[in-house]
This record gives sequence, C-alpha cells and structure tokens, in this order.
Amino acid sequence: MEDIENWRVLWEKLITSGVDLGKRLLAAIVIYLVGRMIIAIVNHILAKNAKRKTMDPEVRSFMNSAIRIGLNILIIIAVIGALGIETSSFAALLASAGVAIGMALSGQMQNLAGGILILIQRPYRIGDYIITNGTEGTVTSIQIFTTKMLTPDNREVTIPNGAISSAVLINVTAQKTRRIDFSFGVEYNTDVDKVRQALKAIVDADQDILKDPEPMIVVEDLADSSVNIKLRIWVESPNYWDVTFRTKEAVYKKFNEEGIAFPFPQLTVHQG
Repeated sequence: MEDIENWRVLWEKLITSGVDLGKRLLAAIVIYLVGRMIIAIVNHILAKNAKRKTMDPEVRSFMNSAIRIGLNILIIIAVIGALGIETSSFAALLASAGVAIGMALSGQMQNLAGGILILIQRPYRIGDYIITNGTEGTVTSIQIFTTKMLTPDNREVTIPNGAISSAVLINVTAQKTRRIDFSFGVEYNTDVDKVRQALKAIVDADQDILKDPEPMIVVEDLADSSVNIKLRIWVESPNYWDVTFRTKEAVYKKFNEEGIAFPFPQLTVHQG
C-alpha cells in the first residue's frame, strides 16, 4: 500500500508539474506572438510618422534598426521570465559571459560606433553614389551595423559601418555639379582653331553642359604622334555619364564631318 501511495504522490506531482510547464509554455508563446505583433505595429507607426515629419532617411533607417533590435531583446527577456527562469540569474549568466561575448562582438561594437559616426558626420546619405573599400554603388540603407549599397549592375553589397568609417570614402554625388575632362588627339597638320570651333559647336548644342563655369578648350600636349586637345566641361551630377557618352559620340561624328583626322602611332626611320 505504501508503494501505491508513493506512486500516486509522484503521479500527482508529475501532473502538477506538467500543467505548470504547459501554462508557462503557453504564456511564453503568447508573449512572443504578442511581442512580434507589437514590433510590427511600432514599425508601422514609425514608418507612418517618418513620412509626415522631416526626418532624414539615414536617421530613420538607423533608428528603425536600433528599435527593432531593442524590442527583440525585450521579447527574449520576457519569454525567459515566462518560462520560469529568473531574469536576475539570466542577467548574472550574461554578466559572467560578458568577457567572451565582448570579444566575440568586438567587431560589431566597432560597426555600431561606425554607424553612429556616420550619422553624426554625414559623409554620405541614402541615394548618394559612393566609392569605398574597393566597392562602389548607390547607398540604399544605413543600418545600425551595416550600410547597404546597390552596384551599377544591380548587385546588393553590405559593408560593415566600422570598415567604412575607418576607410577612404569618395562621395561622387555629394556636390551638385561635376567636371568632365576629355582629351582628343588630332594629327599634327590639323588646324587647331578648326578643332576648337568643332568642339565649341558640340558644347553649345548640348543643353546639359553648363555655361558657368565656362567650358575650356586648350592644347594639352604635343605628343609623339598627335596634338592632344583638352576639353573641360561642367555638368549637374545626375547628368555625368549621359553627357560623357553623348559627347564622345558627338566628337567622333563631328570630326569625321569636318575632316579632322584621328592620329595613329607612327614611327619615322631615317637612313644615314
């Protein structure tokens, strides 16, 4: 009879523990689902308010990333508490592992610091075309740890903020205007004034080439097989590549129409 009583007590304890565990699991699941719903609502509210207010896209992207990570951490702590694990013990466990975690995440801390520096110094913004760390492209987002870029051939590149903040960075579109330098070679017997007039006609006909600063056409160099003419023009930054390609094609056609010959390497041999 005593054994039966012991088994009964054990069975009741198992049932009680199982019910308690089930309640804790159910509470943890509910907290997680509600937490995810709250995160979605907060992100929606932030996105909606950001459109109404004059908040920089860079700050909005960084804040959204930070808030999303912070809320996820709070959900994890709440779920752990619902499962019956003492959060104080959990905090102590994290503290004891702090050195190892700090070493493992030292790179991420550098990226976080780099992201903060980027927001403060503003070396680039979303939509700028930048060159850094051997990569170039248009910035699509600035997040808490990384910056995402889209290359001209439509590849997405993710670069750690720490690497960007400590490297040489070229912001191609930071200024409203850019200068384009061309160098065209012509044969030595070519009338330089004729070449100048041909290039001036091309420049005057293109509405995207700015008249201020004034375009410059000069003799750049007397090379071995050619007289090199320098054409220097200014354009608005978004028009840089269109004007570059269009001008080269226009020069090729114009020189052929005017009978201006392009040189090719020549070697004169004198016999004694």
